[in-house]
Amino acid sequence: MPDGGAASKLPIHLQWKQWDAFSTWATELLFGGAAFGGKSFLLRAAAITWCADIPGLQVYLFRRVEDELIKNHMEGPKGFRNLLAQWVLEKRVEIVEKEIRFWNGSRIFLCHCKDEKHRFRYHGDEIHVLLIDELTTFTELIYRYLRFRVRMVGIDLPEKYRKGGIGPDGRVNPHNLFPRVLCGSNPGNVGHHWVKRTFGLESAAGISNPTKMPDIEGGLSRQYIHARYSDNPIGMDDDPAYLARMRGLADQALVRAMEEGDWNIIAGGFFPEFSLSRHVLKVQKLPKAIFTRLFEAADWGSARPFSVGWYGIADEPWRAEGTLGNTITVPRGSLVRYREWYGMKEGQDNRGLKIPVENWAVGVVQRSPVEENYRYMTADPSMWSEDGGPSLAERAAKTLEGGRKLPVMRPADNKRGPGWDQFRARLQGDPGVEIPLLFLMDNQPHAIRVIQSVQHDELDLEDLDTDQEDHPVDEIRYACMSRPRPLMKSAPRKIAKGPKPYSFDWLIQQGENQPGRSTYRIE
Repeated sequence: MPDGGAASKLPIHLQWKQWDAFSTWATELLFGGAAFGGKSFLLRAAAITWCADIPGLQVYLFRRVEDELIKNHMEGPKGFRNLLAQWVLEKRVEIVEKEIRFWNGSRIFLCHCKDEKHRFRYHGDEIHVLLIDELTTFTELIYRYLRFRVRMVGIDLPEKYRKGGIGPDGRVNPHNLFPRVLCGSNPGNVGHHWVKRTFGLESAAGISNPTKMPDIEGGLSRQYIHARYSDNPIGMDDDPAYLARMRGLADQALVRAMEEGDWNIIAGGFFPEFSLSRHVLKVQKLPKAIFTRLFEAADWGSARPFSVGWYGIADEPWRAEGTLGNTITVPRGSLVRYREWYGMKEGQDNRGLKIPVENWAVGVVQRSPVEENYRYMTADPSMWSEDGGPSLAERAAKTLEGGRKLPVMRPADNKRGPGWDQFRARLQGDPGVEIPLLFLMDNQPHAIRVIQSVQHDELDLEDLDTDQEDHPVDEIRYACMSRPRPLMKSAPRKIAKGPKPYSFDWLIQQGENQPGRSTYRIE
């Protein structure tokens, strides 16, 4: 390959918002928001420019899925092949499968990391520039690990990229601009909440100026730059009908999120029925006269978080205050989740506390007031697995705290399809009435954010993607399966015949439904 000389100009032109992202001092940047904001093109343009400027640079460009990586970045009129076609003819660049080699020793590697275990493929790599397309499709664990591999040794940076040099924006650089991380993404998907938290997107501006982060957050200079549909006039001219097609999506929340880039809109989730205004109550004490039956539900986790929920069953209708200041009618037979304990490592979504099950049992008892008489706990069936010793459930059941134990533990009905159906049916309410039969109080931020963010499995649309953080919704599913949704008054109820008086089955017929059993049917 040539080692220098005049090179032909490439068809790379940045628009104003793309230029802001390209020339920033930030070394950990999210360029995100609306669809069609020019994010993917910025990643390719930055990779090419920096590789041409900095000999020996190693750029890693990631998407979660390999097919999407090739289709979005290699092919098409603005893909790498077309953008670099002239330099390929001049033998300044060589494209070999998923690697782009420049005359000065720089490289662009096109990479994917679908599952968390695949992150170890990059354990020994030295990543000078980490580019991630559609960051919210990645888990926080994958992102943190890839960012950990961002380092630079033995690279002679040109003056314009060094501390004290005049940077691309014409100002003096406060620090070296490499190594660095540049990500693009829209709202939604499995990583929505951790990305929102990481880049301060609870406010509309996010981290709008480069901000030095502490070591626990990677130590880079972090920033968010909002990309809107209107920030891509070239794309709008090339495809003026794109906005109309986007507005034709069936999911209107998805339309708003993609058009406006609003990170407070949850789009395309597994539970589109869920609404803060309909399902979330302001934290308040349950009236004892109405909620005479209480129980607990638990999804176990050690390396992953555990989730425990406390529930009341409404014996009569109850008018409660909603979290938005509205009044909500809680019908008879409704479940109200009024307390949660979520065993997640602080600041790390989907990382568990790794505490012994005895400590977990003590924590549950400590959070369960003596005056609240719980009938049972429906718990993750995996707790009853035995492997050369007492099961987790047996150890937890024997644990004493202040002379008290857990309520009677029953293995939950773990059927996924029927469980999601019960969950969704309670969110929707009876046909024609549509008053929910499942409510949460607003002292449960983890359950609320997970219900909002869980996504469909790509291969099984009837189930959710189990790679994501799903522990609170599994626990709520167990609770719903232990208390099947009451039928409408007009619907007939049939119960299997044959149980003997005072047997377990007889108790079910009398309305004292116990979890972990499916000896009756409702038709």
